[in-house]
Amino acid sequence: MAGIDIFIADDEPHIVRALSFVFERDGYIVETAADGDTALRRIRETKPRVVFLDLIMPKMTGDEVCKTIKQDERLKDIHIVILTCKGQELDRELSIASGADSFITKPFSPKEVLKMIKDILGS
Repeated sequence: MAGIDIFIADDEPHIVRALSFVFERDGYIVETAADGDTALRRIRETKPRVVFLDLIMPKMTGDEVCKTIKQDERLKDIHIVILTCKGQELDRELSIASGADSFITKPFSPKEVLKMIKDILGS
């Protein structure tokens, strides 16, 4: 089985569908989860190249998932993008402190997110 390029963890189905559509249309392999606990388990199993994490999710927050990933030697090189409607500077600082590599505020432009992925993955 081919590796997962992008993992999307968000409890808002329309966000997951929109991002999945944009990425899959461009040829990326995508997996999703609607809560932090499931996301962390699947990320450990699949080791995707990039993870998009919503900050506010059931079971585990995006910051908790991010921190856990970055503390795991096997996963720490995964690029993590925080997706959130919380655009305050403090939220950004907390996410960066938990290990996030990038931060996107909702609503976002699918074209901008696709450009970000291409820059991250060098494709």
